[in-house]
Amino acid sequence: VLEEFCGAEVDDILALIPLLEQLDEADASRMGIFGWSRGGMMTYLALKATDRFKAAIVGAGLADVAAGIEQRPDMEAHVYSELIPGWEDPDTRAKAISDRSAVQWANALPENTPILILHGTGDWRVDPTHALDMARQLLAHKRPYRLVMFEGGDHGLSEFSDEVDRMVYDWLDRYVRDGESWPSLEPHGR
Repeated sequence: VLEEFCGAEVDDILALIPLLEQLDEADASRMGIFGWSRGGMMTYLALKATDRFKAAIVGAGLADVAAGIEQRPDMEAHVYSELIPGWEDPDTRAKAISDRSAVQWANALPENTPILILHGTGDWRVDPTHALDMARQLLAHKRPYRLVMFEGGDHGLSEFSDEVDRMVYDWLDRYVRDGESWPSLEPHGR
């Protein structure tokens, strides 16, 4: 598949599922997905397409393309216009923006796949508001998530690599390996 900046190439991720099902050494009933930056956007898109993943992790993920264009206009000029088919047509462009903006369709994500969102407050590549806005939408639609903002962290959270690694392994162990259930998302308690 040709590069479309989170277009048809998401199908390549989904095509791995039947391949894993054919491998004796793989347990396709216990899969997780993890994407960083643009890979985070692809993670949201893969989750929208299937509920097969037991857990997901999104690091510094772009969740709102329209906001991203306002925050970094160079992305439109040097990435989106070159990679996304039909970008020059206003209707096609509007659909492409919507299709790639998880904040607009958080309700379409699986109800039982916990998502760990990691983002640095010092990220200049993907504004930290993407993580906050996505968390807000996940909360509104009662989708399981945990948001961790790293104070002053850069796009790759390089200053926090050990902590990020521990969180990632713990998340995948709990929800993929061990199959732990997410607690009730309904308001409760005293």
